[in-house]
Amino acid sequence: MQLGAFSVSLTVKDINLSKSFYETLGFKVLGGDIEENWLILKNGDCIIGLFQGMFEKNILTFNPGLNQDTENLESFTDVRELQKQFEEKGITLLTRADESGEGPAHLTIEDPDGNPILIDQHK
Repeated sequence: MQLGAFSVSLTVKDINLSKSFYETLGFKVLGGDIEENWLILKNGDCIIGLFQGMFEKNILTFNPGLNQDTENLESFTDVRELQKQFEEKGITLLTRADESGEGPAHLTIEDPDGNPILIDQHK
């Protein structure tokens, strides 16, 4: 089962303060829009998202169709196929991808400790 690029989406209180802190640790802005209160930062193979006012908890995030350099993959497992595999394994879905659609979609599950996991396909 290939889930795609991994990152941690952090809910932050002050995006400017958090940006400055993570830049001190060597992270560089990869994408996002600070005016919209979200940024994606990278240090080596580590990717984090900073999100102010968007989520209640930190989220483990996987992006089918992207590698760890956020480059598009030619071949990947579609989020709808992952959804089917999760259900076959007895994993409860909190949100579902539209099975009749194609392209961008997402679903959400939780691990046994209540940590949210977002499977977010962009293409």
